[in-house]
Amino acid sequence: MSQDRAEPAGTLVLEELASWSEDLCRQELPSVLPRLLSMYQCCDNWQDHIRVLKILTEMFLPHINYLSLEQSFFSQVLPKSMVQLLGALKGCVQHVCTLQESIFLENIHSLPSSALHVIKSTFVHCKNSDSVYSGRLHLVSDLLQALFKEAYSLQKHLMEVLDMVCMNASVGEEDISDMVSVIHSVLGICSVISDMDQAFHANTWKFIIKQSLKHQSVIKSQLKHKDIIAALCEDILFSFHSCLQLAEQMTQSETQENADNKLFQKRVKLCRFFVNSLLHYTKEFLPFLSDSCCTLHQLYLQTHSKFPPSLYATMIPKAQEKEILSVFLVALDPLISQLLSFSPFVETVLEDKLDLSSELQLPQCLLLVNVMDKLPSQPENVQHLWCKRSQYSEHKSRMSLLEAIFYSFEQCSGELSLPANLPEVISKGQAEMAVTLYQYVCVHLCTFIASFHPSLFPELDTILLNAVLNSGMITTLLAMDTWCFLARYGTAELCAHHVFIIAHLIKSCPGECYQLTNLSILLRRLLFLMDTHHQMEFIQRFSPKEAENLPLWQYISFKAFSPEFKSKIANEVTLVGIAQCKKWLNSSHTLGELESVNVALSALLTVCNSVSEALEMGQQAGILETMSSLWTILNVKQISNQPYLQWTLSLLLPLLGFFIQVIEPQLISQVVILQTSLLKLDPPDYVLLAILDFVSSLGRIFVPQAIQEKVLPSLPCIFTFLLTDKNWLIEQHSLEAFTKFAEETNHEDIVPQCLNSEETKNKVICFLEKTRLLDETACARVDRIKQEKRVLNGHFVKVRVERERSLSTLQPSAKRIRQEISLEEEYRSALQTAEGALEAVQLLLQRSPAPGWLTMKLEDLQTKIDTLKNCTQPSASPCNKNT
Repeated sequence: MSQDRAEPAGTLVLEELASWSEDLCRQELPSVLPRLLSMYQCCDNWQDHIRVLKILTEMFLPHINYLSLEQSFFSQVLPKSMVQLLGALKGCVQHVCTLQESIFLENIHSLPSSALHVIKSTFVHCKNSDSVYSGRLHLVSDLLQALFKEAYSLQKHLMEVLDMVCMNASVGEEDISDMVSVIHSVLGICSVISDMDQAFHANTWKFIIKQSLKHQSVIKSQLKHKDIIAALCEDILFSFHSCLQLAEQMTQSETQENADNKLFQKRVKLCRFFVNSLLHYTKEFLPFLSDSCCTLHQLYLQTHSKFPPSLYATMIPKAQEKEILSVFLVALDPLISQLLSFSPFVETVLEDKLDLSSELQLPQCLLLVNVMDKLPSQPENVQHLWCKRSQYSEHKSRMSLLEAIFYSFEQCSGELSLPANLPEVISKGQAEMAVTLYQYVCVHLCTFIASFHPSLFPELDTILLNAVLNSGMITTLLAMDTWCFLARYGTAELCAHHVFIIAHLIKSCPGECYQLTNLSILLRRLLFLMDTHHQMEFIQRFSPKEAENLPLWQYISFKAFSPEFKSKIANEVTLVGIAQCKKWLNSSHTLGELESVNVALSALLTVCNSVSEALEMGQQAGILETMSSLWTILNVKQISNQPYLQWTLSLLLPLLGFFIQVIEPQLISQVVILQTSLLKLDPPDYVLLAILDFVSSLGRIFVPQAIQEKVLPSLPCIFTFLLTDKNWLIEQHSLEAFTKFAEETNHEDIVPQCLNSEETKNKVICFLEKTRLLDETACARVDRIKQEKRVLNGHFVKVRVERERSLSTLQPSAKRIRQEISLEEEYRSALQTAEGALEAVQLLLQRSPAPGWLTMKLEDLQTKIDTLKNCTQPSASPCNKNT
């Protein structure tokens, strides 16, 4: 047939039609289409049937006016094509079902793949019908419904056939490959029908799990376990969120009508089926799930994040919450038990740099506690698997369980500050009660340590020490509480051993740092847990008579010792402390040696705060005389520039406050004047706290008449300045100090002068009445804490990065270039020190006659200054140390 003229209808030849041009198809459409449709409907040959359908859809369908598509094409082609095709396949399947003998896949090789391909294509077409048919969906809705039913029926019968398949140990590779392909194809159908028909969806999953387990021995190594687990977890989460959404709607509408409840119960039932299927599959195929551990981990975290005490919990009725909890939190617990001995899961959960969103940090912490609770009943090798740090690849390492708990706990700042509460049975036989997250973790941690395997104690010591040295206060506190439990639970020798180690660490720790503070607090607590015999040994090892031990005794509470030791130790420390201060006062007063004075003052302050009643009168007078002498060398300018002097002042002020009732009036006046001047120079926070300590102590005395004009007007200025400080810590201490002063002072007229604004007055009133300045709803508070948590998490990330960077710079390198320190900064620091020393001499000359050697010493200094001036000339050569 030529392309210029159409052949008569009776002589249509399919081969020639296939060669027609697009224009010819458009031209001959009216005459050829009816004949093609007639051939299609009357054709008995299946091959010709398909060829006619292909010509109709590819060559003539594009030229049919869309207004007549249904009448002239769809209604005549699609029902016969799709429904009859599905019917034919179903007939094949049903025939196999009627066979009374065992079925082997090799005998029906083409049937499952063909049927599953058509089934999936049909479901996809039905699912996408809204977008495919757009506004004309109503024209084909009946047909689509018929298609879905036929595909549904075909799949049902096919699953019956496949359930009859026999696969023994001698089955061929082709049959194994066919069954694996069937399971994977059905898995693809699951993703299509997940939101179309719940019962059908569940039955499809039931088939996948059943066939996987039935033929486990021959197909286990070829199944795509990762895809199956991922799809199952995805469906679990979808059903889970669907349950939450329904429960939330019931809350918002304030109704629990039967229709809503029935739908909710169906969803919960579906969730239970999915979770049980996951447990069953995981149990049977665990060795093959190394790639699925991350998915399982995320499933646990995401479900737990939607329940209290999470900040991100969904607000739903308690009845519905309890039902969902019974499915997920209870049913998922056995999953963790199954995975405990699985190394890839351990590596996933304890990954060294696990990056979790804020929403998942509390669930991670609770997961780790759950694991910790289960470990005591596990074999020793499983305990070692979780409790030892490991490097499991060249680029990846994992933490130990206890390391991970401390790290994860630190990330839960929001839940800790709320505080979040969890149900806990405090003692056997009693009902559950709500406890804070801190108490919950601490109790479980201590319980775990009580059952710790002896071989793991070196790991425990290292982890606790690292946690104590952590920069996060709450983590450090948890580590200290745990360590103190260990000291109580363990032997007296173990407690003593730890005390001696920590004492040596404190002595060897240079300068002031938060690690030193943390260690000193722990030492102070552990000393209370030592028995008398070991306390005596401690005193012998770290004699309070030795000046070199003052850095240690400044942190120790003397109340920890028995009465027979307490008084003796306090007096010995006092004598050594006073001697250290006098040694410096009698020397050249260099700032470089001031550290020893500060240590001595700190030790004296510790004595006064803990056992002042044990001090003899002569020693109290010695302390007062030492403080007065030290005060004479202080001035505002020096203090504002020198951190060592700032620290000296912060120790002197509380000591002066302790002896406020016996201090000379002139000294009180000098202290108040210096404080007033210093506040204008923005001193560090610890100096402000010391100032508050001193001014609050002034409430205990009647200010002598001779100094009232200098002292009393300054007090409102000091309190007003500090009460308006933006730092919450300073503000809180200011309120406490002012309240104490106001309650004790005889100068009542000063009190209202300190409250010179309504804002300050309201702040003090709220503090006294223990009320908040702002009313905050529970939801608003949670939102605020979420924002604060985001800020804190950002800070933690920054600290971690800086710590890693600093550690990397400490690594030895053969070609490392020395970083030059700024010479200008060194010059400035040296000259400030010299200037401060000269000002100290000037103050001494104002108070007492100069010693005979001073003039000669000053002349020597002048000579050195002239020499240095000459070295600064542009043409001068660098000075050497002998110049």
